[in-house]
Amino acid sequence: MELLNKIAIITGAGSGIGRASSLKLANNGAKVVLVDFNKESGEETLKLVKEQGGEGIFVQADVSKSEDVKRYVNEAVETFGRIDIFFNNAGIIQKFAPLTEIEESEFDRLVSVNIKGVFLGLQHVIKVMESQGSGSIINTASTAGIRSEHSLAAYSATKHAVVGLTKSASLEYVKKGIRINAICPGGVQTGITKSVAEMFETSGYVPEEIPNMRIGRYAEPEELAEMVSFLASDRASYMTGSIVVVDGGLTL
Repeated sequence: MELLNKIAIITGAGSGIGRASSLKLANNGAKVVLVDFNKESGEETLKLVKEQGGEGIFVQADVSKSEDVKRYVNEAVETFGRIDIFFNNAGIIQKFAPLTEIEESEFDRLVSVNIKGVFLGLQHVIKVMESQGSGSIINTASTAGIRSEHSLAAYSATKHAVVGLTKSASLEYVKKGIRINAICPGGVQTGITKSVAEMFETSGYVPEEIPNMRIGRYAEPEELAEMVSFLASDRASYMTGSIVVVDGGLTL
C-alpha cells in the first residue's frame, strides 16, 4: 500500500495499459480518477476497482478538448482535494500506410489526441501540482517515439513529440517538486494490438518490416502497470526526465 491515500488520475483508463494501471494503483492504495472517452469501458474499470476494494470516480472526457481536460482535473480536485499522480496515457494508433498515403484527417486526429491531449493534460495538472509543491507524472510514449517504425510515420511523429514534451516539462519543473517521466512500451497485448491483423486483412497492405518481439511475445498490460506504479511511487524519487523502455528487447 505504498500509494495509500495518494490521488491518481489515469487517462485512457477504460482499457489496456490504462485499465491495468488503474487497478494496480488502486490496489496499492491510491484513490483513482478514471478518464476515458468511452463511458461504458471507463465505468467498467471503475466497477473493477471497487470490486477489489478501491475508491475512485469516472469522468468521461475527450483529452483533445481543453474544456474536458479542465473538467477532469477540476473533478479530481473537488472530489479528493489534490492530485499526486497523473498517468497521462490516452492515445490512438494510425492505420499502417506509407507516408504518402496517410490522409491529412488521419494525421490531424493523431496529433489532436496523442500530442495535444498529452500537452493539455500536462498544462492543467502541473498547475495543481505546482501549487502543492509535489507530484509524479508518467506520460505514455512508445518505442515508436525513440526509433522508426515502418508504415507508422504519423504515429511515430506524435510519440516522438511525447518524448520531447516529457523532457522539456521535466526540466522546467525539476526544482518544483514535480517528477515527469515517460514509458515506451513495445508490443502490448491490448485491443489496439489485436486489431493490427484485422487492419492488414481489411486494407490489403502489410509493411515491409514488422517489429521483432525478441522476447518472443507481447507484453501483458499488467507488466506495464508495474512500471507505472514504480514511477508513481517514492521508489523512483530520483527519476525525472527518464524515457523508460519496456519492450521485451524490441529496440535492441
